[in-house]
Amino acid sequence: MARRRESYGAVLFIDLDNFKTFNDALGHASGDALLSQIAQRLVQRVRAGDTVVRRGGDEFLVVLPDLGDDLALTSYEARRVADKLRDGIAEPIYLGGRQLHVTPSIGITLFPQNGDKPEEVLQHAEVAMYRAKQAGRDGIRFYAPDMQAAAESRLQLQNDLRHALNAGELMLHYQPQIDSLGRMRGVEALLRWQHGKHGMISPAEFIPVAEETGLILSIGHWVLQQACRQIVAWQRAGVNMGSVAVNVSARQFHQADFVTRVERILVETGADPRRLELELTETMLLDNIGEAVDKMQVLRRRGVRFSIDDFGTGYSSLAYLKQLPLDRLKIDQSFVRELTLESKDAAIVRAVLSMAGHLGFEVIAEGVETAAQQQALLELGCTLYQGYHPGRPVAADKLPLHLAP
Repeated sequence: MARRRESYGAVLFIDLDNFKTFNDALGHASGDALLSQIAQRLVQRVRAGDTVVRRGGDEFLVVLPDLGDDLALTSYEARRVADKLRDGIAEPIYLGGRQLHVTPSIGITLFPQNGDKPEEVLQHAEVAMYRAKQAGRDGIRFYAPDMQAAAESRLQLQNDLRHALNAGELMLHYQPQIDSLGRMRGVEALLRWQHGKHGMISPAEFIPVAEETGLILSIGHWVLQQACRQIVAWQRAGVNMGSVAVNVSARQFHQADFVTRVERILVETGADPRRLELELTETMLLDNIGEAVDKMQVLRRRGVRFSIDDFGTGYSSLAYLKQLPLDRLKIDQSFVRELTLESKDAAIVRAVLSMAGHLGFEVIAEGVETAAQQQALLELGCTLYQGYHPGRPVAADKLPLHLAP
């Protein structure tokens, strides 16, 4: 029809953000009811001649034919409809006595400008949707030719990452955590990827791919194993590195057998549980606070330590902190980057230190890159630091052992 009328149309690819969380929490029957309500809202917000389709799972397609013969106006109209659909989905949904808030990621492609074959148009809309997700979800993105190249590059990165785990390209580096006297009080295990062809690849580039594909589960398991083996190696060498902190992903932590997996690794490697610190984030804990507390308490009784990473960047209620069996809070680097004693960041750091002191938690500041930042933190009362100034991440055999307590 677009060819015949020499007009433009658009396809909107809509994916609900974090729908699996709703489905797991509410059950599949309630999840289906949620999808039905969203479908009704989509139908109510398009023209009679438009088409709304549930593609499968939590994905919907909206076809907007005959938007006119002016490309700029067509783009504007497609975006206007996408905004209207996003606002409709975002309105509170009441289900089973609960108020739910759902957000979508929406990709838009125009036809026949960006393709004149159905499968091509759908593929382009999906690529645009994934770009919206990568930008932080709850967003709208148009397809552009460079998006396709980016998608193909991402697919190659995914395939390479699967290979990397088996080919020994992944490794752990360790970043010192020091106190105000320069003594090492622990290290954080940080994942690195030495690609056989492209060299060192940034975690910021491959961790999101691992999360999306589920590879984060096998990678996270490997990281925990390697860190525990390193703990044993240091123990046998008579080196006291303090605790070794390991980041745990949300998907990893929410596995039903997460506790069993950690216990099994500790037994298999012979690592001292008191030397292992698991770093969690605020948001992953609040997905199910009861489950989180139960898992943490079981491992805490074995001696495993817990810290909250990037503290202050989530949306948690401080009331939850008193329920959590924590050892340490890590002040996010965003509060350290421009820290001065008179800044708002200083007020936040003081508040965290005061609260942590009353709750019995240690506090460590991350992202400390200059002596001035470290001095400002010291004057505010923070005596544990991690960052490029205290020490860069290095291989285990390159750590400055003379700093160890």
